[in-house]
Amino acid sequence: MPELPEVERAAKLLREVATGKTIMDVEAVEDTIVFSGISHTEFVAELKGRTVTDAQRYGKVFYLLLDGEGRHPVMHFGMTGMLQVKGQLATYYRETPRKASADWPPRFMKFILHLKGDSDEEETQVAFLDARRLGRVRLCKTPLTEPPISALGFDPILSMPDPDDFKKAVRKRSCPIKALLLDQSFSAGVGNWAADEILYHARVHPEERCNVLTDEQLDALYKQISTVCRTAVSVNADDSKFPDDWLFKHRWGKGKKEKHTLKLPDGKPATIKWITVGGRTSAYVAELQKLKRGATTQAVEAEKDDSESDLTPLSGDDDEKVQKVTRRLKRKLKTDEDPSSGTTRPRTRRQRTS
Repeated sequence: MPELPEVERAAKLLREVATGKTIMDVEAVEDTIVFSGISHTEFVAELKGRTVTDAQRYGKVFYLLLDGEGRHPVMHFGMTGMLQVKGQLATYYRETPRKASADWPPRFMKFILHLKGDSDEEETQVAFLDARRLGRVRLCKTPLTEPPISALGFDPILSMPDPDDFKKAVRKRSCPIKALLLDQSFSAGVGNWAADEILYHARVHPEERCNVLTDEQLDALYKQISTVCRTAVSVNADDSKFPDDWLFKHRWGKGKKEKHTLKLPDGKPATIKWITVGGRTSAYVAELQKLKRGATTQAVEAEKDDSESDLTPLSGDDDEKVQKVTRRLKRKLKTDEDPSSGTTRPRTRRQRTS
C-alpha cells in the first residue's frame, strides 16, 4: 500500500501540475465503492470550473484545495491507487509493479481532471487510477477537520507529539509495537515497510509489547518515526535513492534465489527473518532486534490476554494528550493560510522558529 512518502509524492505532483489552474472539465466513471458518500456525477459537478489553489497531504490521505465555496476532493489510494499525468507513465508503488503504459485514458481510471492555466496553450490531464477499487474519493468542506483525516493520529512530519506524551501513550498499550505503528489512529501515514524500517533502525523487535519498552527504545522509536519518513520524502519516495543500509533495500528477496547484501555493524551478513504481526508480514534483523517479551510479569500477562485485539482503541489520559496535540496542530495547519489565495500550507520548521 502507498505510504506517507508515496502519498506526499502524489501531493507534490499535483502541486506542480495543478496549482493555479482551472478545472475545465472532469471525466469520471461510475463506481459506488471508490466514490464514498457521493456519486461520480456529483463529484464532476462540484469540481468543474473551480481553480486549484493547493494540494496537501495528511497521513496517507491527500487532497486538493479549490477556490470558491464548494467542497474539496479528498483522496486515499488504498492498495493500488495512483496518479498518472497524460503523456507520462504512472508512478507505481514498489509492491505493485505493472507493465508500464502511457495509453490514454489509462486503464482502471476513476476520474480525469482537465486543467488549464491562463498562459497554457494545451490542457494538462491528470487521472486517478485504482485497479482493485480499495481507494476512496470524497468531498469535504474542511478536509483537516472532517473524516477521514479527523480520525487520524499524529502525522510523523506535520504533527509529532511531545516526546513524553508519546512515551506515555505507547506504554498504555499491551499490543505488539508493530501493530501500534500500523494503527492509523495512532501514527497516520506509517505503513508496513515504514514500520519495519523504523523498528530496524530503533533496534526494536516488531513483536515487542508496547508496555515493556524501555526509555532508550522509546527514544529511538520517537526519533526514527520522524527520520525514516523525512528521509523517504526528501528523495520523493524514489527507493533507488534510499540509503544503502536501509532494510528496505534488502527485504524484497523473500522466497527468491537472490540473496540480500545487508551487513551488520561488524561487517558480517545480517539475518533477515519474516513474521506476521498485526496481520502484516514483517521483516526484521535477528541479530539486532532481539525479542525481550516475557522478561517481566506484566509482559507475560499481556501475552496471555487473548481478549484484547492488537488494535484496541486508544484510551486514557496520556492518549488524550497525544490526540489533543494532534488536533491543535491540525487546527494550526488549517489556519496557517496565505490571505491572498486562501491556501492552507504547513510552514517549515525554519519558518516556525523564525
